Amino acid sequence: MQFKSVAINGALLGSLVISISSYAASWTLTPNSDVGFHIDSLGMNIVKGQFKRVQSSLNFDTSTPQNASTEFVMDVNSLSINKSSLKNMIMGEDLFYAAKYPSASFKSTSFKPLTNNKYLISGNLTLRNVTKPVIFNATIKPNLNNPKLLDFSSTTVIKRSDFGMKKAVGGVGEKVNIQVSGQWKAQ
Repeated sequence: MQFKSVAINGALLGSLVISISSYAASWTLTPNSDVGFHIDSLGMNIVKGQFKRVQSSLNFDTSTPQNASTEFVMDVNSLSINKSSLKNMIMGEDLFYAAKYPSASFKSTSFKPLTNNKYLISGNLTLRNVTKPVIFNATIKPNLNNPKLLDFSSTTVIKRSDFGMKKAVGGVGEKVNIQVSGQWKAQ
């Protein structure tokens, strides 16, 4: 009986390895994924924004994750803000200046595999035509229910003044928490 259990577990593991090794593909974010940011003050979420229109791509193979790459282009005018009273200020000249800079982007320069499906994704973030290096802490793992999906979450923190945005406008903090989470779908 123990031999059957080992054989069955071995077969399941083998099919999982075959399934995971098929994850060598080009991917795009699913529509229900979240590309956005939040700004906290005194432990409270002051502002939360989500880009509704995002072009995205991920080239990722689980057998060679160090060769992966990703790119995002966000339509700044598609930004949805949780506090509508702040929308004009956030889209205005002091912050995003959407009329002059209608897009923001991120392009990776390296993927560093860690353990347990975790990665450091280094790249260049461009806001207001200012480009600075950032590092995302990310988790990328196969979706066990659908082999054409990867589950994904990543975060980084920037200082908005590094990108030409004014400091402490209207009580909105200097540090911005950027997150990308959801699922990648195979192309």
